[in-house]
Amino acid sequence: MDLLSHGTAIAGIEMKLEVVVLPTSDVERAKQFYTTLGWRLDIDYDGSDGYRVIQFTPPGSGCSVIFGRSLTTALPGSVKGLHLVVSDIQAASHDLRRRGIAVGAPFHDPGGIFHHASTTKLEIGPNPQRKSYAPYASFSDPDGNEWILQEITTRLTGHIEESDKSFTPELTALVRPAEAAASTIDGIDVRPME
Repeated sequence: MDLLSHGTAIAGIEMKLEVVVLPTSDVERAKQFYTTLGWRLDIDYDGSDGYRVIQFTPPGSGCSVIFGRSLTTALPGSVKGLHLVVSDIQAASHDLRRRGIAVGAPFHDPGGIFHHASTTKLEIGPNPQRKSYAPYASFSDPDGNEWILQEITTRLTGHIEESDKSFTPELTALVRPAEAAASTIDGIDVRPME
């Protein structure tokens, strides 16, 4: 039986996103931008053959970004939709603006699950009820690589109590059936006994 297809991980094996490679056209300009964001500079390696690797890590993140020369064949600015989770989108946006970063107006998707790529499906302003996972704002680096701020105040764990109103009704309606399906394999209830 393939347990992975039922959402069960193999014991002892973790998979953590470690690095995202950003295609940039001007390494020094990108380095200055990510320094301005206040991110930690981890590596600045300049090889003798023109190879260069610069790594930054956002505050509190387990994942870093790297850019440089001879790292990727992707076009500068082609990375879109990188999400930075924040606990307060208004405070995070204010901090970025204070640093001179142009941050777009907060937005939300009335569909309540995620956000559409097309801006015609989005509404300006935070989610009216300020539900967790629902408010967004965006900014871009000098090459056009796009970052999305996403406000998460309550972490989704795969289970939502009946009384929990932290999430949009649309997200709640998707999680509860998925949780029920994940708790059975071939019709057998595999939830831990209480």
